Amino acid sequence: MLIEVKEDTSSDFKGTIIDIETVGEFLNQYTDTRHFRDIRLVIFGYMNKDGLQILCARGPEAVVELRERTGKIIDTLERPFYAFNTEFERSVLFYELGREIDFGGELQVGRESKATTRNYLDIQNYDDPFYDRGLLCMRAWQDGEFGRAIAHNRACLLKERDILLKRKYGKPCELTFVR
Repeated sequence: MLIEVKEDTSSDFKGTIIDIETVGEFLNQYTDTRHFRDIRLVIFGYMNKDGLQILCARGPEAVVELRERTGKIIDTLERPFYAFNTEFERSVLFYELGREIDFGGELQVGRESKATTRNYLDIQNYDDPFYDRGLLCMRAWQDGEFGRAIAHNRACLLKERDILLKRKYGKPCELTFVR
């Protein structure tokens, strides 16, 4: 079963911001996309000019359903896609959906943290219960605190919208997808 959240928020940008929440361990022995091979999608959030929508798996048994819905939804979303860390989103989606998803805009500069970017650009926290710390979101989801995990994803989408509007975006890094 999935939890679905929709919110009407008007924004003036072309395309779709995608932010995902995940569980799992990084495979640190790899420096390519395999680094993300054991990461599982548990929340898929997106935002476009019409609003935001979040789909959250209600526990491990709903992860397959989320993956299937994400695969169908992603093809209907307006391009270009933006993310704060496109390497993460693209790699996780590659393993979860079994295909490469193009992203047109990287919102992160170098390896800066979202908290650093938010502070530098004077962007509000948007009631993020974890103050930009995704690891805490992962733990909350694993503990069944789905409302808090969803609140974090919502805040991330709004922060990324503000980053896009205030600073624009860069070109995503080149990736070689390895099974």
